[in-house]
Amino acid sequence: MPPRHATPQGPDQSPLFDLPGHLIRRLQQIAVSIFIGRCEAAGYDLTPVQFAALTMIRNHGGLAQTTLAGLIAYDAATLGGVVERLVQKGLVRRETSSQDRRAKSLHVTAEGEALLEAVAPIVADVQKAILAGLTPTEQRTFMHLLRKATDAGNALSRVPLRKSGDSL
Repeated sequence: MPPRHATPQGPDQSPLFDLPGHLIRRLQQIAVSIFIGRCEAAGYDLTPVQFAALTMIRNHGGLAQTTLAGLIAYDAATLGGVVERLVQKGLVRRETSSQDRRAKSLHVTAEGEALLEAVAPIVADVQKAILAGLTPTEQRTFMHLLRKATDAGNALSRVPLRKSGDSL
């Protein structure tokens, strides 16, 4: 059976596959599929967004949900459901903020820490699988250009990435 190509070959080739936005969306679909497939195969119920949220909560314990949204460049309203699922799974707990009694801060539980530790090799393997079609030099170049493009377009995003310490 001949190999399947990610882009149409021959007379069926569409200009769609010359658009970076389309190819970036396609690569994101592939990345999510690999991530979920590998996690499920290992017995873990975790999405890439849940992984990102859990990682940032661990790295910046006591975050407000709106701060977390900025740190992972995710819509704050949509992130509410992600955080709720992490709480329901026992991976994150909400506490009343010491700075503002009306606000809640997010903290990773022992179960959340254990999950992050357990999936670390899976996540590393997923990253390799996403870029498996590239040589090591191409992978470094691709990552450099990907960072450069996302940094350049960050301010144009509906949900720009915020660095730790940025004001909301």
